[in-house]
Amino acid sequence: MITAYCSDCKPVEIGDLSQGSLRDDVMWIDMIEPSREEELFVERTLGVEVPTRDDLKDIEPSARLYMENDAVFMTASLVWKVETDAPTLTDVAFILAGKRMITIRYAQPKSFSLFIAALHRVPQQWRSGAALLAKLFETVIDRTAEILELSVARIDILSTHVFGDRARKVRKPSNYLEEKLRDIAGHHRLVSKVRDSLASLSRLMTFFYTVPAVQQDRDTKELCKTVSRDIQSLNEHASFIAGNITFLLDASLGLINIEQNAIIKIFSIASVVFLPPTLVASIYGMNFEFMPELHFAQGYPYSLGLMVLSAVIPFFFFRWKGWL
Repeated sequence: MITAYCSDCKPVEIGDLSQGSLRDDVMWIDMIEPSREEELFVERTLGVEVPTRDDLKDIEPSARLYMENDAVFMTASLVWKVETDAPTLTDVAFILAGKRMITIRYAQPKSFSLFIAALHRVPQQWRSGAALLAKLFETVIDRTAEILELSVARIDILSTHVFGDRARKVRKPSNYLEEKLRDIAGHHRLVSKVRDSLASLSRLMTFFYTVPAVQQDRDTKELCKTVSRDIQSLNEHASFIAGNITFLLDASLGLINIEQNAIIKIFSIASVVFLPPTLVASIYGMNFEFMPELHFAQGYPYSLGLMVLSAVIPFFFFRWKGWL
């Protein structure tokens, strides 16, 4: 699907791809999962070679950032499906051909819908290919910052669930912390995807800043500097969030170990408490012929009392030591 936006920020229809042409005031061509026919139309109309889906997956810098026939080709990885349990990266191509920008994407990152919704608020002097592309990058970074803020809020809630409220001692299911480990893994995946996206955007902005169309426009040049600084700040913030996730993971594993050790301690103390009564019962359960205690009239209650006493003394000793 191809959507073209003119200088008045309104989408226009392309018409027949075999015979159609672009209006002179078209400033942005947005290609969403384009067919081969649509790719050929753009190549014929603008004189640029449109990267295919396989080309976007190439990780070599020379294949993601290059100039060819006065056209600038850039590819970045953007975070997608943030609201789901499986966030992922999608590769998006940005092409600057003359005064027009072209985007090729096979997903629907929210940053694009935000940019389209605010396109009518872009000042007239910014409605050129390079300037509009810089504005789009600014929207992408703003969306990335929003994702990190959302991640921080979710991690705070998760931290409260892991450590709980000390004033309220509520019994939790035995696999409660194990389930929280899955949530921690999900947050770690999201932040990792964001860091990968920021790394690709950082390389892209470094390359985009050197483009002649950017260097010749002072406002676009300053905006690119601002976006680059924002990327650096978000990288540091993402590293801080990743550190918090690591701490939360270590703390959860530590709490699981504490719970397991407490269970093992209970079994250990129980075995020690019942060991003396077992010893007494074993002694008086032997079938030797000469055992004087076997002829006591009160031998049975005496042995029971001795077993209870031998169990009570270790129990209170452990209580006095604070082991229980």
